[in-house]
Amino acid sequence: MVPFAVAGLVGFAVAALVVWLADGPDSWLQTCVAGFLVGIPGLITMLIHDRNRKRRRAITHAEFREL
Repeated sequence: MVPFAVAGLVGFAVAALVVWLADGPDSWLQTCVAGFLVGIPGLITMLIHDRNRKRRRAITHAEFREL
């Protein structure tokens, strides 16, 4: 899930840059900035979840090995 969160952050950042350079409506720029800022806690949450999932899987599935 982390790549999806990163892609979303990049998408909002690029959209904000395009709106800013094109002198678009302020509400669009605010939406892009808000999407980027809300995405940061989402990314952190996914990073923690993935880290914990690896730990849980190692406990419950001893034969599981990540390459």
